[in-house]
Amino acid sequence: MTAIALIVAAGRGARTKMDIPKQYLEIAGKSVLRRSVEAFLDHPGIDGVCVVINEGDRDLYEKSIGNLSLLPPVPGGAERQDSVRNGLENLAQSPPDVVLIHDAARPFVSAALICRCLDALSRAEAVLPALRMTDSLKVLDGDSITGAIDRDKIAAAQTPQCFTFSSILEAHRRFAGETLTDDTSLAEKAGMAVVMVEGETENFKITTAADVEKARQQITRTLADIRTGQGFDVHAFAENRELWLGGIKIPHDKGLKGHSDADVALHALTDALLGAIGAGDIGVHFPPSDARWKGVSSDLLLTHAAALIAEKGGMISHVDLTLICESPKISPYRDAMRNRIATLLDLSEDRVSIKGTTTEKLGFTGRGEGIAAQAIATVRLPE
Repeated sequence: MTAIALIVAAGRGARTKMDIPKQYLEIAGKSVLRRSVEAFLDHPGIDGVCVVINEGDRDLYEKSIGNLSLLPPVPGGAERQDSVRNGLENLAQSPPDVVLIHDAARPFVSAALICRCLDALSRAEAVLPALRMTDSLKVLDGDSITGAIDRDKIAAAQTPQCFTFSSILEAHRRFAGETLTDDTSLAEKAGMAVVMVEGETENFKITTAADVEKARQQITRTLADIRTGQGFDVHAFAENRELWLGGIKIPHDKGLKGHSDADVALHALTDALLGAIGAGDIGVHFPPSDARWKGVSSDLLLTHAAALIAEKGGMISHVDLTLICESPKISPYRDAMRNRIATLLDLSEDRVSIKGTTTEKLGFTGRGEGIAAQAIATVRLPE
């Protein structure tokens, strides 16, 4: 039985009130869409994953998916039902036996739930994961309660909603243009018998800003392996060089000597992040003997370390940076540095600490020969 997961990611997600569609929001180093996709891509019962996207979001999609091996994305339609139909028509060129239609905004679908759906599909042509109601349900007329609903006959629908491919494709073609709440509603209209399997409370749909925070907390609870990394770096002053510190250019009569842009702050911070995951140091990843890194922005080094943490399924919790020099003064540029580092690491600014200090005229920094930086990074990884 060949099975394809069709991930619907063409919506705008306006109710989260975020700057980008909710499926492309990054939570703990990965986008919502990528987490949804990986759940199916990593499952042995799924033969391929195809994503339906809004054509205007292609750049966001490419950034989100990265190097994952997926079927080519499919342009969505004006309504969700149109988007699903477009995806099914695309798959019809080489039709699978079954298709699992999943909302991208449900990033916590488990392998066990996918297994339950696949097992049920071996004996049914339509399968719906759903949660049984535990609270009493009432009928309202304004603020007045006018009756009750038998909760034993009510369930809350989830995705993936799963079907024999030929049956759901025919149903979408037959009822194209009609507005229905979900794919099982369309299946019921077409006369298909829908079988329920138990859903999961963790498999909730991200709809509002509160749901984004709920998702962040759910991920954080799974990252119980807390690591700390330390970084230290020194660069001497040099003539005819721009001074870059903490990702910003600072006016000064000298810059720092180095193979890259010599941003001593970002170098120390990069080493701290690499140290937290046992991944060596900057020299391992960006050897100074390699001409490719000559003059390169240290932004690249820092985001590379952050990407390695994300690949391990981890997240950066906090970074603390101390700059040691007689000049320039750090305080006038502290807020700009914090903002830049927070942006590069996808952190809130309250998770980025930057301090400046001197050595009271002692040592090479006291003599104004260069700048030193030390950093500590806290990282959370899956156990």
